[in-house]
Amino acid sequence: QVQLVESGGGLVQPGGSLRLSCASSRSDFSIKAAGWYRQALGKERELVATITSGTDTNHGASEKGRFTISRDNAKNTVYLQMNSLKPEDTAVYYCNAVLTDGRQEYDYWGQGTQVTVSS
Repeated sequence: QVQLVESGGGLVQPGGSLRLSCASSRSDFSIKAAGWYRQALGKERELVATITSGTDTNHGASEKGRFTISRDNAKNTVYLQMNSLKPEDTAVYYCNAVLTDGRQEYDYWGQGTQVTVSS
C-alpha cells in the first residue's frame, strides 16, 4: 500500500516561514503531477499551487510571490515553501498527487498537516 506522507506544518508567527513536504511512501511509486490544497475551518478546500511532471507551476493569486511549489524527483518529494505567512493562511494543508508505478496512474491525497499562523 502506498501513501502520501506530509510533514512540516506547525505554529508560526505572522511574517514567518514554513516548508511543507509531501513524499511517496514507496520508492516504486513516483510522483507525477501534484498540488497543494488547504481548508480553513468552516471553509471549502481551495487550491494553493500545482506542479506538473516537469517543472511547470501554478500558484493561486493570494499566494503568488509568497508561496513556491517545487519538487525533488530524486527524493520523490514535492514541497511548498511558504514565506511571509499571514493569519489568514491558517488551515489544514493537503497534498494531492498522481502516482505511477510505471504501468498505471493513481490519484492520492495526503493526510493533511495543520498550519497555524498566530502571534
